[in-house]
Amino acid sequence: MKAAYLADTIRAAEEPLLAALPGVLMQRAAAGLASVLLRELRGLRGAVYGSRALLVVGAGNNGGDALYAGARLLARGVAVAAWRTSGHVYREAWAAFRAAGGRELDAVGAVAALGRADLVVDGVLGIGGRPGLREPVALFAQACADAGVPVVAVDLPSGLAADSPSSVELVETGVSTSSTNGGVSHFTAARTVTFGGLKYCQVLQPAASACGVVEVIDIGLDLPAADLRCWELSDVAAAWPFPGATSDKYSRGVVGLDTGSDAYPGAAVLSTLGAVHAGAGMVRFAGAPAASGLIRSETPNVVFGTGRVQARVLGCGWGDSPDGAATVERALADGVPLVLDADALRFLPDGQLGEQVLLTPHAGELARLLDAERPAVAAAPIAAVQEAARRYRATVLLKGATQYVAGPDGAVGIAVPGPHWTAQAGSGDVLAGICGTLLAAGLSPARAALAAASVQAIAAAQAPGPLPPQELATRLPAAIAGLRAPSSRTHRSSRTDT
Repeated sequence: MKAAYLADTIRAAEEPLLAALPGVLMQRAAAGLASVLLRELRGLRGAVYGSRALLVVGAGNNGGDALYAGARLLARGVAVAAWRTSGHVYREAWAAFRAAGGRELDAVGAVAALGRADLVVDGVLGIGGRPGLREPVALFAQACADAGVPVVAVDLPSGLAADSPSSVELVETGVSTSSTNGGVSHFTAARTVTFGGLKYCQVLQPAASACGVVEVIDIGLDLPAADLRCWELSDVAAAWPFPGATSDKYSRGVVGLDTGSDAYPGAAVLSTLGAVHAGAGMVRFAGAPAASGLIRSETPNVVFGTGRVQARVLGCGWGDSPDGAATVERALADGVPLVLDADALRFLPDGQLGEQVLLTPHAGELARLLDAERPAVAAAPIAAVQEAARRYRATVLLKGATQYVAGPDGAVGIAVPGPHWTAQAGSGDVLAGICGTLLAAGLSPARAALAAASVQAIAAAQAPGPLPPQELATRLPAAIAGLRAPSSRTHRSSRTDT
């Protein structure tokens, strides 16, 4: 599990070292950055000597890191020039850069130098920066993108906010970027060299796409427990309820589905496919009669009608269900672990739902649950998902490019990311079925949500391209079986080595 941190957490960890060892953190950061830059230049040119790097530096510590790293590159035969985007830069670092033979450029010279540069080092803004870029930096960032010159960002791409998934900021009239005159709102990096620990913007979409490959340099920070837990393949494998020698269909979990409607029978089929192919011991379908024939054709192992279940899934494709409120109320009263998706979210009663309930909204649905605007949820998804979990005392899975899970305790995790192809109608129905299977197998709502969203992403990554959700559901068994493969390979390799 990868850990990500708020900017304030990083600052708090830095403070005692900054006081006790003045200048040491910057030198550690510069040494790590220089090592990455030398490797990048060697990969681009085949050799370090004679290559060219262009530094773009601001007034903060990131600019100092870049300048000290530039001095190290100069000592290795790299031609390094720097544009100071601010009237002030870190004084000692600038002196070291100039003493090593570094050349100063103005804004016009920096744009002209792009044609000869092998890479650009973005050290304009750091974790304290506001989202967006001002001119002329925004135009220079656009020029880098247009010229195709790779950018290595120092700590984070300038223009991103460390704690945000985007480079936009909310204002009273809605959402607006901070760039002007046609420039981009942030640098887009091929690689980001960050220090101490991952920042939110490096793991949350769409900001994460602007960071490229992220490398964490250990500068000796004593960091606390993660502010944000980012699941990896190993976490999914550890959580997944693989059957054992004594398992039967009941111990593996019976999931009941009340999904679909005459208008939307496909939602019933898709949620059923998700439950079946995720490995439910038994699926009972008690949803739309219009979907029954389709489900029998696709999944003849499904049982129709009511009966004992260990989890339920409600709401996918209900539409304007006349008895939706009563159905949700009965399911909540039953106390069985429960997934409430899509249209079922319109029928939530006032008050707290209970810790066995999992809500699976997308951003628009979550905004309605919070009486908020969708742009506000998109700009601050973590705060939104935490507020919903607190308000309803339930677990909430916010679906989207980054999938957030918050429990009533406020802890937040994000699922393994997948390809953008999965953003299509019906994917959420499949996901609801997977969640139901894992709840029925005994996983807590938070673990079920993270494992379900992750395994769907893993299956999509293993079969790239615009697969429709019904076909992607059939790829789930292979993805689930593959969860154990890495540990098996490691075990065999270890035996061979000994």
